[in-house]
Amino acid sequence: MYLTKAEERILSGEEGYGRQKAMELLVALGTIYDADHLIPITSAHLSGVSYKTIGDGGISFLAEISRDTRVEVPTTLNPAGMDLRRWKEMGVDEEFAERQLEIISYYERMGVTVSCTCTPYLTVNKPHQGDTISWAESSALSYANSVIGARTNREGGPGALAAAIIGKTPNYGLHITENRKPTIIIKAKIKAGVFSHSLLGYAVGKIVSGGIPYFTGIHPNADELKTMAAAMASSGSVAMFHVEGLTPESNHFDLSHLEKVEVTDEELKEVCESLTSGTDPELIALGCPHLSIEEMRWLAAELAQAKKNKDVDVWFCTSRYMTEKCPRETEILERFGKVVCDTCMVVAPIEKRYRFTGTNSAKACCYLPTLCSQKVTCADAIRLLEMVI
Repeated sequence: MYLTKAEERILSGEEGYGRQKAMELLVALGTIYDADHLIPITSAHLSGVSYKTIGDGGISFLAEISRDTRVEVPTTLNPAGMDLRRWKEMGVDEEFAERQLEIISYYERMGVTVSCTCTPYLTVNKPHQGDTISWAESSALSYANSVIGARTNREGGPGALAAAIIGKTPNYGLHITENRKPTIIIKAKIKAGVFSHSLLGYAVGKIVSGGIPYFTGIHPNADELKTMAAAMASSGSVAMFHVEGLTPESNHFDLSHLEKVEVTDEELKEVCESLTSGTDPELIALGCPHLSIEEMRWLAAELAQAKKNKDVDVWFCTSRYMTEKCPRETEILERFGKVVCDTCMVVAPIEKRYRFTGTNSAKACCYLPTLCSQKVTCADAIRLLEMVI
C-alpha cells in the first residue's frame, strides 16, 4: 500500500507511540485487503467499550495507546456495559463499574465523545451521503452505508480507533463503488412494523450471509430500517443493503441477472419461533438498537395510562442524548421501568442477575443466549409489555 512521506514518518514513530501503533494497524489491514492507499475520513465510531466484551486485555491496550495520542476526527462510542450514572440500580457490582469507568477515561483522554450509543447517526455523529467514514458497530455501519449513503467497511474496534487517530482508512471494500452493488433480490411480503422488519432482517441475514440484498415490496420508515439493519448484521454479516425507491444508491445498479428470493410472514413466524425458548421473562428489554425519539414517544403514549402489576423488570435502552430530547416521555416510561442509558441488554452483565429476557429485537435474540446465557422470549413490544400490566 502506498504511503505518503508524512504517513511514513508516522509509521517510523516520529509522531509518537500511539500514532505509530495506529498506522501499523492500518498498514496491516491495507496489506491484507490489497488497498492501494489511505483515504481521509470525516468521522469514526468505536466499538470495544463494554468491560464485559474487551476485558482486562482491552483495558491494557487502551491505557497504552491513549498515553500520547488523540483522535483526528469526530469520534463517538458504542454502548458501555452499564448506565454510567445509574449502574447501581442495574445491579452492576463495584469491580465491574470501576473497570468500565477506567475504559471510558482512556477514550476521553483521546478526545472521543462519550456518546455510548449504537445509533450515533441519531445523535451527534451524522454523516452525509458520500462521506467516507470508519465505523464499527455492525448495525450502525450498515445503516450508514445503506440508508445515509456514506461509505464504511465493517470495521472492528481496533481498526476504527486506528482510523480515528490517523484520520484515514485503507481504500478497499465498500469504499469502492463496484463493491456496493446488490448480490440478490429479496421480494418481501410482510406486515409493516418494527418487529416484522426485525424478523425480516434476521431471516435475510441467514439467506445472504455477507452479501448485499436488494429489497422490493417494502417501504420501511427510519425505525424499521434501523432494526432491519441490526438483525441482518447479526444473523449474517451484512454491511450494506438497498431498498427499491428508498435508499440513495438503489437505482445505481443493473439488477437483471440477480437471483430472486421471496420472504413472507409465514417465514417470519418460523423465525420468531426459532428465536424463542420460553414465555416467562424476568427482564423485558426494549431498545436494540437504541430507542429513537419516535419510539420513545410511541411507547410513552402506549403506557401513559397503564399500570405495571407484575414483578418483572423492564428496561427501555436508549442514549442519554435521547432522554434529554424526550424528558416528558422519559418520565412516563420511568413509571413503568428503567430508562437505561449508555448501555444495552447485550453488553451489560445481565447474566449475574437474570436468566430469562424478553425482547422485540431479533439482533438481541441472536446474541442473548451466547453472550448473556439467557433464555429468550421474542415478541413485539406491545405483547411483551402486556405481560406485566
